[in-house]
Amino acid sequence: MPRLLEIMARLRDPDHGCPWDIEQSWETIAPYTIEEAYEVADAIEREAWNEVKDELGDLLLQVVYFAQMGAEEGRFTFAEIADGISDKMVARHPHVFGDESRDKSAEQQTRDWEVQKAKERAAKGEARVLDGVALGLPALLRAYKLQKRAARVGFDWENPDLVLDKIREEAEELAQATAKGDTDAIEDEMGDMLFVLANLARHLGIDPEQALRRTNAKFTRRFNAIEDALHEGGRTPSDASLEEMDALWTEIKGRERR
Repeated sequence: MPRLLEIMARLRDPDHGCPWDIEQSWETIAPYTIEEAYEVADAIEREAWNEVKDELGDLLLQVVYFAQMGAEEGRFTFAEIADGISDKMVARHPHVFGDESRDKSAEQQTRDWEVQKAKERAAKGEARVLDGVALGLPALLRAYKLQKRAARVGFDWENPDLVLDKIREEAEELAQATAKGDTDAIEDEMGDMLFVLANLARHLGIDPEQALRRTNAKFTRRFNAIEDALHEGGRTPSDASLEEMDALWTEIKGRERR
């Protein structure tokens, strides 16, 4: 860590550092941080462990980058970041670092964790139920977390069947907006549909972000197989009809299921 911190300080040195690194700001680095976190998740999902190691290094660099900018502006240091998360972990695990019993289920520990986080939010002046749900989260994941937070105070459907009824209602409203050709209404209704779908995922115990990532991977795999099949005949997807590609899709889907 000392070596990495020194490298970052050299890169940001206003007289002898890297011009690109010197020009960066909180706002310009933040998107890279999000991207690196997703690259870690992607490598884990593929069980590409050498890549996981590399991607974790890239993600760590993001923390070091922010720490260096914080130190330059007199806001905080890397040591303070490390101390802060250490203190938080100790406070949130009294059954490990304190006197509380470890004889708890994972579910009970999760409830205790949420109680502790609620106290921390209150200490920061976040008094509203939805305070603290990060704006920078992917929209689908943020919808899931907003609904989960609201459900804690009873603002929720009683069972998945009621959510399915709401999905049918939203689908009809989306169809009506589409028929009218009202672009603003279509976007609004599409948002409502996605929001309720995220809620259904929560009721079914599914992480909607992970579910969509899984489907994205499946679509990519199957479409690549279509492309490979066409290339064997010296063709590309642009040369094929929709009917041909759909037939290949069905064949590939059947092979995967078998």
